[in-house]
Amino acid sequence: MEYPKINLAVDNCFASKRWIAPEQWMELLSAMGIHYAQSSADVECDMLYMDADYLADWESLVRRASAKTGVKIANFYSGHGTYTTLGLTHPDSRNAEKMLRQWIFPMLEQASRFDHCGMGFFCHAFPQEALDDVRAYEFFQEGLLDRLARIAAHANACNKVQTGLEQMYTPHQPPWTIASAKTLIQTVKERSQCDFYLTIDTGHQCAQRKYKRPSLPQLEEAIAYLRKNGRLPEIWLGPHRACEMLKRGANAGEVAAFLEGFPHLFAEDADGDTNQWLRTLGPWSPIIHLQQTDSTHSGHAPFDEMHNRNGVIHGPDVLRALAEGFQRPADNAMP
Repeated sequence: MEYPKINLAVDNCFASKRWIAPEQWMELLSAMGIHYAQSSADVECDMLYMDADYLADWESLVRRASAKTGVKIANFYSGHGTYTTLGLTHPDSRNAEKMLRQWIFPMLEQASRFDHCGMGFFCHAFPQEALDDVRAYEFFQEGLLDRLARIAAHANACNKVQTGLEQMYTPHQPPWTIASAKTLIQTVKERSQCDFYLTIDTGHQCAQRKYKRPSLPQLEEAIAYLRKNGRLPEIWLGPHRACEMLKRGANAGEVAAFLEGFPHLFAEDADGDTNQWLRTLGPWSPIIHLQQTDSTHSGHAPFDEMHNRNGVIHGPDVLRALAEGFQRPADNAMP
């Protein structure tokens, strides 16, 4: 068993709206002793916002600056612009197809023109209607899987660019649990017959435990609170209809039985454990986003003395969890 080679890179989003020329942000990284960069679309290379001729010139500027500074682009990644939309799962397929054909595909083609360059992205979400209705959820899920399979096939055709989807931490942004992430990767591989991967972010396990299925005692406590205060306490009940059931006088057992039909809206304890994600899916995450967190939110804090004091992300633990992942037997259903 051979361990992977690990390179430390820095996302160039720190340069957004400030040092926008490739030579500028590459010189800054070189001065810090960093030789690999993650190129964010937000730093003036977005496929939807930028002019096509400009983007061709931008590639030339990157190569010239790379030769001068020794900094290489390790991978391209989507930024805030695409993250703020429903993107690949927009209910109007015209918008979803535009995101696929005019953003994802051109970015893959761009990545293929750089040596050993990967690509990652997250540009979708499920609207509330999908969370409240199982059939609607399946419809949106099917559309996402179909487009991800097409992305995997296009990446394979583009010089086999290693491509992955970022994992998130709330039900409307799948994959957000270990099980759903593994199933997504397996399904995309099966449909496309091409490799497809994941990006694990070490701060994206901060919310899953807030979305655990409520137990019978917890539901009974919520009912008692409702009767006393005239409103529900802060408790995740999944679909909105569960709230309405409690307000209409349903008992805890009836609500619990109803929630059994919405497994995609609930997480397990392990889903809130960064090291468990790394042990289970680290070998299928060629890009790992590192951030410090106190486990309460994904604030992208630095690894400095102040934030490390209450931080839960520690380098040795990350490496140890990855090593354990690579020591596990290979799963033939995975890439």
